[in-house]
Amino acid sequence: MTDKIANVHWEGRGKKGVGRISTETDALKSYPYGFASRFENDRRGTNPEELLAASHAACFTMAFSFACDAAGFETAAVDTQAAVRLAMKDGGFFIDRINLRLEAAVPGVDEAAFQKLAATAKQNCPLSKALAGVSEINLTAVLRK
Repeated sequence: MTDKIANVHWEGRGKKGVGRISTETDALKSYPYGFASRFENDRRGTNPEELLAASHAACFTMAFSFACDAAGFETAAVDTQAAVRLAMKDGGFFIDRINLRLEAAVPGVDEAAFQKLAATAKQNCPLSKALAGVSEINLTAVLRK
């Protein structure tokens, strides 16, 4: 396995500063972020929590598909949403909750097996493991018929 690399360049102070995020694959190339996109819902840039949500959703989705493969089920379609909440406590920020919502079409699987596969995927997802310090990681799994 190899390292996956992202770079950030920041200019300016605190609230007035502007950062640019780039990834080695150029999926993000000097993409802007700053105080407004993080705390004021400015949609002209991204923020660390949004990127974490995207990463967690992607990782969990793959873990779910792999779990289904291992159990002999094909994932016809899988959609995952991750919502990461940034909270403040004692004058500092921290992530206190991540809600994952999985909706998937998995032909031939029953509800009980589906829920077990989803829970196993959450437990085995590398990003779920890395985020173990988040006090609340919730999963809602909906089997599409």
